[in-house]
Amino acid sequence: MPAMKYRSAALTAIAAMTCVALSATPAVAEKDIGGGTPGTTPDVSGGEKDGTLLATAGGISFDRSKNGSGPKTGAIAPTGTYSPPPCWYAPTYTPAEFKKEREAVWAVDSTGHQWDLEQQERYVKGKPYKNFNMDKAGKGYWWTSFPNKTYPPGWDKCTKETFWVDKGDPPPPDAPEAIDPEILAKLAYAEIRVPGTKVSLAPEGGTKVNLPTWAWLDAAEFKPVSVTARVDVLDIQATTTATPVSLKIDPGTADAETYPANGVCDLVGDKIGTPYAKGKSKETPPCGVKYLRSSGDGSYPLKATVTWKISWTGTGVTEEQDLPDGEFGAEQDVVVEEIQSINR
Repeated sequence: MPAMKYRSAALTAIAAMTCVALSATPAVAEKDIGGGTPGTTPDVSGGEKDGTLLATAGGISFDRSKNGSGPKTGAIAPTGTYSPPPCWYAPTYTPAEFKKEREAVWAVDSTGHQWDLEQQERYVKGKPYKNFNMDKAGKGYWWTSFPNKTYPPGWDKCTKETFWVDKGDPPPPDAPEAIDPEILAKLAYAEIRVPGTKVSLAPEGGTKVNLPTWAWLDAAEFKPVSVTARVDVLDIQATTTATPVSLKIDPGTADAETYPANGVCDLVGDKIGTPYAKGKSKETPPCGVKYLRSSGDGSYPLKATVTWKISWTGTGVTEEQDLPDGEFGAEQDVVVEEIQSINR
């Protein structure tokens, strides 16, 4: 059996045992993503402590206490060709844990005699490790690979066998995907949630043909949000922050004009758009739309999309680092009525 088949069989056996263990776990994390936590069984539980929301998945924990909230929050879509880290290596086991896990796999006898012998040579008989490095307990961790559960292209490229790293030492150069603050920042990016984008429209009483309609977003909701990802055993962390910068309005029909003409309303201060006030019905709104034709018996699907600037800071980083902008939008139905005239 080729080496890759042995590896696949081993992973299948490990996954099967992991599923049995996790089936008894009462709480489930919001998202299972990350490396294992040395010193414990891989944790997939979520919880709340002292008002701070924490969700741990393996050795990477996410603090979402400063994330967006509300019933219509959603994940932002990165612009351009950006994609999240497809896989990474992270500290996973103490020597005793790795010994227990690997011996259990061998006992199942589902991975093939040849693969088992090769593993025993590698981790027990000194080629290059001896007895799972039990003599180094407390001095380092066994690292393994983890695929991004969204399975982007390249999720299966982290094929390096489980390896040992002493505390304080860098991972080996042939493991460039080893977890670091930048990878944590990109994983935190995927955990960002932002408020829904239903815009307020005025004047009240229905949108009328050929009359400017003002549009704005609730300033209290559209503020920066952030998620922090960290690996405690390595003492590294990264915080990724999303800041709203603009709102793009698509009226849902070609029979309309937007304010400004390109439909993009920039953030001014802490506001996107200006709330309508009585007496402004004939003024040109800084952010809004004018429909040129009624929607008849139906409505127009106005789409509002907010662009968020994404940046991160973390361990060893002195200045804010940029990540690709993100977008989040939603449609809302707008009924456009003809202006009623009175015949005498």
